[in-house]
This record gives sequence, C-alpha cells and structure tokens, in this order.
Amino acid sequence: MSHFLLPSTPIYGHVMPMLAIGRGLAARGHRVTVLTGRKYAGAVAAYGLSFLPLPSEVDYDDADLENWLPNRHKYSGIAAGRYDVLGLFIRPLRAQHDSVLRALATDHYDGIVCEASFLGVMPLLLGVPPGQRIPIVGVSATPMTLTSVDCAPFGSGLDPGDSPFSRLRNRQINFLLHRGPLRSLHATLEATLVELGVPRARTNYFDQASRFDVTFQLAVAGIEYPRRELPPTVRFVGPLRTPLPTHTRLPQWWADLSGPQPVVHVTQGTLDNADPAKLLVPALRGLARENVLVVASTGGRPVDSVVAAYGGPLPENARVAEFIPYDRLLPQTDVVVTNGGYGGVQRALFYGLPIVVAGSTEDKPEVAARVAWSGSGINLRTGKPSPGRLRTAVLTALRDPRYRLAAQRLQREIAAQGDPLATIMTTLERLTATPHQVEATPTRGADRPSLAYDRSNLGAF
Repeated sequence: MSHFLLPSTPIYGHVMPMLAIGRGLAARGHRVTVLTGRKYAGAVAAYGLSFLPLPSEVDYDDADLENWLPNRHKYSGIAAGRYDVLGLFIRPLRAQHDSVLRALATDHYDGIVCEASFLGVMPLLLGVPPGQRIPIVGVSATPMTLTSVDCAPFGSGLDPGDSPFSRLRNRQINFLLHRGPLRSLHATLEATLVELGVPRARTNYFDQASRFDVTFQLAVAGIEYPRRELPPTVRFVGPLRTPLPTHTRLPQWWADLSGPQPVVHVTQGTLDNADPAKLLVPALRGLARENVLVVASTGGRPVDSVVAAYGGPLPENARVAEFIPYDRLLPQTDVVVTNGGYGGVQRALFYGLPIVVAGSTEDKPEVAARVAWSGSGINLRTGKPSPGRLRTAVLTALRDPRYRLAAQRLQREIAAQGDPLATIMTTLERLTATPHQVEATPTRGADRPSLAYDRSNLGAF
C-alpha cells in the first residue's frame, strides 16, 4: 500500500473534502498524513488519519480572519479579493513549502494529494520534472479560476457569453485586470517562486490548478463555465458523496420537518458567519409569515447570536441549530438559501434542490453567478439582502418549476458521473503503481528547506 501526503489550507471548506478523500484512501489500506492547521487536528484524528501541523506563522484561524488580515472588512470588490488572495494563499507559500519539504525529508511518501489552493507544492510542480518526483495531484473545492477567452475574469461575476462580442469583452477585461489591479498577485507569486529556485516565467495565480499532474474538480461540468483552453489534466468528478462523520445530535424539533410545510434551509456557511444579520436574520424576517418551515444553521456560532441579532423571540416557523447533518436535512428540504459556499451549493445540487444565493465575499459572487447561469437558482447579487427581496426570491424558487428542473438536471449529471471517491482512488493508485525515477531529495539549508537536492540520499522522496 502507498503513503499519501494531503496538504490543505486551514479553511473548513477546503480541509473537510480532503479528510473525506483521506478516509477513502485509508479504507483501501493506504497510509494518509494530513498537513494543515492545528485547529483541525481533532478532525483529522476522528477520520483515523495522521496529522502534521502547518508552521505556526501561517496557521491562521478561519473563524477569525480579521486577526490574520487586519482591516479586512474595509476592502470591497477587486481590492477585497486581491487582499484575501495575497494574505490567505500567496503569503503562506514559503512556509507551506518548507513544511512540505520537511515532511518529504522525514518520511517516505508515494504521492501528494493537494488541496488546490495550497500553493506550497508549486515549487515542486514547476521546478522539478515529473519523472524526478512523486506524483502531485490537486483537489479543487472552489469554482474554477482558469483564465479563458470564453470567460470573464474570475471575480467579475459576469456570465461567460458565447458571442464574438462576449469573447472580445473577455479578452479586453482579462488584459486590463491582469495588467492592472491584479498584477500584484502575479508579481508577488512569481517573485516568491523565483526565491524558492523556480525558473522565472510569467505566472498567473488563477491558472495554478492547471499545474498539477491531475486536478480533480469537485463539481460537474454543467455548473462550470466551458473553456476551450481547459487542459485534459482537469477532470470533473462531481461533489463528494461520503457524508462527513458527525457526532451532532439531531435537535428536539427534528420531527417538525415531516410536516406539510415546505422546508427552506438557510445557511451562512462556516467562514463568513460571524454576523447573522447578513443573511440568517433577513431570511427569518422575510419568511416569518409564510407557510414554510425555515431551518437555519449557524455553522458553529451560538444560536443565541441569531436571537440577539434578530432582536427578540424568533418567528414561530423558525428552527435554528449550530450544525445539521446535510445527509439528513437536505432530503427533506425544498429550497436552499445560502451565502454561496461552494461545497454547500454542490450538496444542494446533489439532491436536486433550487438555490437562492446571497454572497459577496471570497469566491461567493462567482458561485452565485454559476448558479444563476446554470438555471438552478437565483443570484441576489448582494451579501446583505433585504427581507422582502429574499422572501420574493424564495417564493419564486418554490413556485417556478424551471429552477427545480434545472437543479434536477444537474442532479442527474452528478449521478451519472459516478462516485468521485472511486475515480480519485483509481487514478491515484494508477499513478503510484508506476515506479518514478526519483533522482533527488530535498535538503535543509541553514534557515529552511530549499530546492537544492542531495543526490546521495534517494530514499526519502
């Protein structure tokens, strides 16, 4: 059996899919070591996997990003996206890379299964020929960012369009943004890679997912924009089907879901959920007098925080819990209202549910745009919808069959894709079954590991 290293940025929606994949590998007899933030050490252990911590200087808390990225709330639009990408993904690259090299130098690994936004493997992918290293595959749990003449730049929230005018628009906007406001992203990434020994080359941050030997996109093609430049190494495998292990008890009101009212699930996810007044409270207010049961989850925040933000007793048709297992909730749900977490949207589509999206941070506007483009839901184009606007969108999603039919079309596409875990496992086992002529292992410099290699020690890599 093989030993796999699974690095991941310390963000819940990025870590948990990797743990599901790790558990699948372990179930097939493989040894799995997860490299991520200390906050997730307990979750790694619960999955029966080994744990390696990220260096403390890049081990940020995804529940307190303001501490890691001071004044984050002051940025908006392109500036906010640039600030987040620099701070969450590019700035940690050097220390992430050091931790990967330390892992490779102290134990034997047959392959790396990397969460795609973890950039610490980029020096290996770009600086070491494939035949001289172990396989490195990526797992993308976010919308596809690859630049294309068929798509507007990632972050714009614009539909791709298929006319000559749209393609001209895409070329122009891509040129202006990547040579202008986004230039610092690419320049900083390139400079960091050069310092780590990678030959200088024009680098585009948004294309990093194409650098892996294989990239598994945890979605189906029907929810993603078509790209003529899409490399064959990128494979749509669909959302993970394995329910996450949970010890969460079902709330006392669980039997209410079996009543005659349509069930509307509302979530702010696990990242941008500190302020329930953004989405949870408007949904509770807007639907308070409707003949629906509103089931809200706080993503781990105290339920009392929702009551406080609401300013009094919650409506009679409201039910709130910190966590609710989706494999139990979504089969009884009629509409999902979300701030646009990629994983949650994919799970809703797995069950063929129409979606209302109100998201404005991280990659959420792009998720919302894809939902609307696919016809499976409504994009409110804001992260703070009014109660009235939210009410109208939910009732439309409930009553207009077009949204459910589109969601069910994607549900059938997901089902036809087969089990993504099986696809990932088979591919990994095929890649690691072929002996690799590894010529080098990383050595540790005075201050940190580097891309200098010692040919006398071939065993660790």
